[in-house]
Amino acid sequence: MRHKNKIKKLGRDAEHRRALMRNQVISLFTHGRIRTTLQKAKETRRYAEKMITLAKKGDLHSRRMALSFLTDRKITGKLFHVIAPLFADRNGGYTRIIRLGPRKGDGAEEALLELLEFPREEKEESGKSKKEKGKKEKKTGQ
Repeated sequence: MRHKNKIKKLGRDAEHRRALMRNQVISLFTHGRIRTTLQKAKETRRYAEKMITLAKKGDLHSRRMALSFLTDRKITGKLFHVIAPLFADRNGGYTRIIRLGPRKGDGAEEALLELLEFPREEKEESGKSKKEKGKKEKKTGQ
């Protein structure tokens, strides 16, 4: 029986598991959604929601606690100034897990972990992508 065993070990030792969770949470805050296995998504959700709750407090101690886990000043700043204000009126439940079915290679259950509210980046002017602009510049340069 698994009494008092709250965390999933995910087949990794403690250091590897902590690094995995850190990377997953940073990717989630960077992109707004990540595609991973169901068990990793469930475990990552715990850490992501803790970070958002710390960011909602907004005091210096909370910022230092978040920075000790995330270790990236840019992402921590984005968390405190952009992401946390979106959830100011919500008491938990900041993420959603959508099951995607089994992975083709090994049959692992995949899931999409996403923030409920995420600021979308503004599109570039005139709707052209970077590729199209790069091609145009190369043609005119010849």
